[in-house]
Amino acid sequence: MNCDVKNKERAGVINPIFTCQPAGVQFASIGIRYCIGIVHGGQGCVMFVRLLFSQHYKESFELASSSLHEDGAVFGALNRVEEAVEVLLMRYPHVKVVPIISTCSTEVIGDDIDGVVRKLNGTLLKDKFAGREVHLIPIHSPSFVGSMISGYDVAVKEFVSYFAKKGTPSDKINLITGWVNPGDVTELKHLLSVMGIEANVLFETEAFDSPLMPGGNHVSHGDTTIEELTDTANARATFALNRYEGGRAAEYLEAEFEVPAVIGPTPIGIRNTDVFLKKLSDVTGKPIPESLARERGIALDAITDVTHMFLADKKVAIYGSPDLVISLAQFCLDMEMKPVLLLLGDDNTKYKADPRLKEFQEKLDYKMEVIVNADLWELENRIKNEGLELDLIMGHSKGRFISIDYNIPMVRVGFPVYDRAGKYRHPVVGYRGAMLLAEEIANAWFADMEYKRNREPILNMW
Repeated sequence: MNCDVKNKERAGVINPIFTCQPAGVQFASIGIRYCIGIVHGGQGCVMFVRLLFSQHYKESFELASSSLHEDGAVFGALNRVEEAVEVLLMRYPHVKVVPIISTCSTEVIGDDIDGVVRKLNGTLLKDKFAGREVHLIPIHSPSFVGSMISGYDVAVKEFVSYFAKKGTPSDKINLITGWVNPGDVTELKHLLSVMGIEANVLFETEAFDSPLMPGGNHVSHGDTTIEELTDTANARATFALNRYEGGRAAEYLEAEFEVPAVIGPTPIGIRNTDVFLKKLSDVTGKPIPESLARERGIALDAITDVTHMFLADKKVAIYGSPDLVISLAQFCLDMEMKPVLLLLGDDNTKYKADPRLKEFQEKLDYKMEVIVNADLWELENRIKNEGLELDLIMGHSKGRFISIDYNIPMVRVGFPVYDRAGKYRHPVVGYRGAMLLAEEIANAWFADMEYKRNREPILNMW
């Protein structure tokens, strides 16, 4: 077979692709209205995650810490959780949802965050905040397994399982977007609106692109409501766009409330967007309108303008979150490019059985490597020591030095991107995302051609 899926051979990590599970939980939490998470761990477990969010979105976010210190690491620190909850609720009277997010240190010492939540529900909330709606939700996210991707998946499932409640059946769908940008949410909502479909959007991160208003600075927060989370049990179906970023919640709703789960495909590229819209139409009975066929045609025309002449046979390496990487590889193949190296950056054992990778193994006519639990040294080592020749790198900003050091053009995509302006505003999903992404890939090569003083592009000849 021409697609080789394997683990990286080294035990250590050099230049990681992802950060840890608590980061994913924190990202999910800031997508909920009136929610501030308390991260039970050291202050760095919040500070560096907030820095990542702020670097990428260029906005300010509210997250809290129990500020674990050395004494807590020895004797336990549940008292810090109790103090943190009380201070948070006093300072922010609008807050209703408070996830208690564990970290590696508090999981290792065995702090019982489930127990402290039960205690606070019977004491602090009953005595000091009686009559106020407050939901304390323990979420376990040890940093020594998984990554921010699995942390996000765990958090979505925990929020949904906590709030979902059977009631009156709804014509809405649940849309679990996965870890996407505000521009992606805007595009997804556009597709749903054109088809006349209402949705509980988990999580509503469109508001992360916050305005600068005369009233003063604005702290960004998502807009998914408690009511929408509760209503997820009554939806017509759950569409989890990413298998590893929300799939667990979709499966829970199907098992617990018989809400059908539609997992994938991530609507990146023409083919996957077609499938997504067809599944929406099948589930809801809503027809795909002519206006979307026109959008599709415009995107196809734009992609055709650059595909065969400029993009065909170009070799690309892609790294980042698994659903994004695999979907980008599918899109590149549709544009006649050759993804030769895919780097999936955590220890999820399910990747090797992913049906999309199985399809690569069955159909590819050239050699592709897929590295599981990978880091960015896997990419650099192949370029530096193993003679891998690439025409393009696709991934987030953490790989930019490889692009610089080896003079390989790079398209920024994924999280985090902090060395390009406004990337969070540009979708990669839907027909518009496909068009913009194809043009950005082509423009990256045109710019590289000028940088390397090639007066004419190297064309793919018939």
